[in-house]
Amino acid sequence: MKKTLLLKVDSQKLEMENIRLAVDLIKKGGLVAFPTETVYGLGADALNPKAVRSLFEAKKRPFDNPPIVHVGYVKDVCRLVKGVPPKAKRLMKSFWPGPLTLIFERSKIVPDVTVCGLGTIAVRMPRHNVALALIKESGCCIAAPSANLAGKPSPTSAKHVLYDLDGRIDAVLDAGPTSIGVESTVLDMTVDPPQVLRPGGTPYEALKRVLGRVELHPIAVAEKELAINEAHSPGMKHRHYAPDADVIVVEGELSAIVNKVKELAEFYMQKGSNVGVLATDETAGYYRADVVKSLGSRSDWRVIAKNLFRLLREFDLEGVDVIIAEGVPTDRLGLAVMNRLRKASGYNIVKAK
Repeated sequence: MKKTLLLKVDSQKLEMENIRLAVDLIKKGGLVAFPTETVYGLGADALNPKAVRSLFEAKKRPFDNPPIVHVGYVKDVCRLVKGVPPKAKRLMKSFWPGPLTLIFERSKIVPDVTVCGLGTIAVRMPRHNVALALIKESGCCIAAPSANLAGKPSPTSAKHVLYDLDGRIDAVLDAGPTSIGVESTVLDMTVDPPQVLRPGGTPYEALKRVLGRVELHPIAVAEKELAINEAHSPGMKHRHYAPDADVIVVEGELSAIVNKVKELAEFYMQKGSNVGVLATDETAGYYRADVVKSLGSRSDWRVIAKNLFRLLREFDLEGVDVIIAEGVPTDRLGLAVMNRLRKASGYNIVKAK
């Protein structure tokens, strides 16, 4: 087993010594986890097929689930894609750097393994000083899915990365917790109108304000498993974001949700299960369960999104068998939160009435 280096960095002061150690590893074909504004990513040189292949292996990631390629400059996009449509240029001007991934037709320089053999590539520019310093200093475009074992909740701290990948990767750049907590929005620019394949840190409403017409792919709002032949975006195929515990998502009006969560918690505790409830500040006091955790106030989407993956991981550490999670409205970041919860549950959704 290899030794994974923990390299502490300050995102404000940017101590370049540790970043340059990470750069050296990337240039040699190594794997480095690094913080972005969304979650921690696991980086490899996107144009080095051997490095990208080792990235899939370290994560135990299926080879039909393409990673996002991260760039430090807009000009780098032109190397990776066949062309940049005018709508994409408007989005890049409005939202980059930031939590928006755009899908383009790929250029010939991109190795097949980096895009899982597809004719498209997903690209974004992260809004995090450490991530940008790593990318720019390396001179590489960096392929970086989330830095966790495939299927598990995404990591929002270096501790989460090490829990999953210690000994499997070369280094982790630790700059503290991430600020958004759910992954980037993925928007397919190869179709007209553009289509959201994965809701995330850039709200659907914000995209519509810039472009006018934007569609949501059925998988982005799915309440049941949908068959997908080709995944042009991470998160479209396979189970994602899931803790070890079973997850049940309860959706509906808030008062009905509370009553149904109480009922389910009682049912599972009577069966002898250790029960966790994922609540909100407004409702947490209503529940009796082995573990009750609050995502935050229903009036603060940013806090709810930031806490989601951390709390799912905490439930596992506290040994619960089943997590009963309150649904939240699907506007703004709520759409991304519900997308992740539904997938984490394997679409085990209860409609409260």
